[in-house]
Amino acid sequence: MSFAKLIAELTSSTSVPAIEHEHLQDACLAGDCHVIDVREPGEYDAGHIPNAINHPLSRFDPAQLPTDKPIVLVCQAGGRSARALKAVIEHGRKDAVHYAGGTGGWRSRGGAIAM
Repeated sequence: MSFAKLIAELTSSTSVPAIEHEHLQDACLAGDCHVIDVREPGEYDAGHIPNAINHPLSRFDPAQLPTDKPIVLVCQAGGRSARALKAVIEHGRKDAVHYAGGTGGWRSRGGAIAM
């Protein structure tokens, strides 16, 4: 299944669409999405998913997100990214999900961390 089809399926089936670790890992490797890290800059600087873009929740604006690919929102453990996802959906985007495991889950599953 293509990443675009996966996103369409996830966003049509739940109110807080979440992506599984393996799908996020594959999408990151293929460059099929933008990973948006909504943690604060100090948290982001301490380690983030490679190529993630920092858009802190404290000043989060869905209108400032890239639009050329689907987005996956992440935080530390899933709470803030779920709140950011709600704002993105309310803004009218239908190509966004969050990774409930967050950066902590990514790290614990052996995912690479960039500094």
